[in-house]
Amino acid sequence: MKLNGKVVLLEQEQTLFEFLTAEQFDCKSIAVERNGVIVPKAEYESIRLSNEDMLEIVRFVGGG
Repeated sequence: MKLNGKVVLLEQEQTLFEFLTAEQFDCKSIAVERNGVIVPKAEYESIRLSNEDMLEIVRFVGGG
């Protein structure tokens, strides 16, 4: 799978939520695009990832 342009090998099938949690992403402060489509947070637990997927993950940053 590609994550933000880098190759990442999934060793087992998992949901997007499981992957994000294992990689220590804070699901409240990120947006995820999978294969060119923005993924609604409500679907993180139902989407199953494969090594053919391309993910782009961006973090929200506050400022002032």
